Amino acid sequence: MYRGNRIKLYREGSLKNVFGNSVRTIENQINQKSEDYILNVSEVEFAEFLIQDHLIDFPELDFENVYVESYEKDIPAERFPGSFDVYSGKKYKRDVIVYHIPYTGDIYILANQGVSSFSVSGSIEVGVTENSITTEIINFHNDPEKIKKAFEDSKRYILSDYNIVKKDCENFNNEILDFALGKIKERKQKLLSKNDLLSSLGVPLKKKENVAQTFVVPKPELRKKIRIEPKVYEKGFKPEPTLSIENYEEILKIIYDVGKNFERMTSTYSGKGEEDLRDHILLFLDPNFELGSASGETFNKTGKTDILIRYDSDVVFVAECKFWGGQKLYLETIDQLLGYLTFRNSKTSVVIFVKNKDMSNVISTISEITETHPNYVRTEKQNGETWWNYIFHLNGDRNREINLGVLAFHLPD
Repeated sequence: MYRGNRIKLYREGSLKNVFGNSVRTIENQINQKSEDYILNVSEVEFAEFLIQDHLIDFPELDFENVYVESYEKDIPAERFPGSFDVYSGKKYKRDVIVYHIPYTGDIYILANQGVSSFSVSGSIEVGVTENSITTEIINFHNDPEKIKKAFEDSKRYILSDYNIVKKDCENFNNEILDFALGKIKERKQKLLSKNDLLSSLGVPLKKKENVAQTFVVPKPELRKKIRIEPKVYEKGFKPEPTLSIENYEEILKIIYDVGKNFERMTSTYSGKGEEDLRDHILLFLDPNFELGSASGETFNKTGKTDILIRYDSDVVFVAECKFWGGQKLYLETIDQLLGYLTFRNSKTSVVIFVKNKDMSNVISTISEITETHPNYVRTEKQNGETWWNYIFHLNGDRNREINLGVLAFHLPD
């Protein structure tokens, strides 16, 4: 026999309390961390750790696998239809049909106490078991069609309130990461201001004016994981030179646009070596940017295939131009890039020229193999089919993140 206690679906006010408690807890956790921790930790990884216990695993109802059971119950005369000959104040046994709707997720977000039941729209009682929510229909007429219609009515009532709460919870889940990141950045900025520091010595790279536009740059087109709190092993905070993300994206766009021109004019560029293609990219990069007020080359060639920007003695941007030589060479190229760098916020790129006729296989290989690198942290975005933006970390320290752009161009022989 089925039994359940009554409770109610969350009203708007109490659901807001759930959300409010979560954001206050997250903010308190941020404020309790030491200055060293906040100034050195990876902001994204710390934010993802903070929110993991607050994301709402909203229950999904499975109407495809509904099942029924029945039991006998004493029903007050007042609940009987008027056509029945019953006496007021008395109870009569009737069969009760119990519909079970399976669910996955946290059903407790719909209730304010343990497994029991809730009322929907003030009229339909919905029970909660360990594996399903239930609705009961009294069998007055032994008419299957009436029972089925009563269940469909109950289902509509359930979904009307359920969908409102679901939308609110989805909005909360979509916004909580940005909230946590914003609070981490806010506290970091306060600490930096208090110590009269900047989070980085911004490299004064600026776009040159009145440069002919040779190419039109195209527009860039949780099941829940258990996250471990990121560790910070270093003490103190040292400001570090960094190329702005805006300059970095502009550099990558120019390289991407030049590479697409290689693909359009294969008869001109086919057969060229890595160094020749690298120098052609430099022809379009260097006139567009200048490092502070310095004259001469902003982009330096230090090897056969690499392009660098140095600020004082530090490398703030490095790109490697390579012909595709398979997974092993690709991962070794990433290792080579990482070897140039000694601090966070560096910007890097791997520019790949593909001679293989089957470009689609190379694209899928890059997408799959990049995430296997031991320094891989996450994928930021993909701009088009052959341009990926990743976050990696420096050797031995996950908190020191760097940007890695991978661009691939098809230059078959």
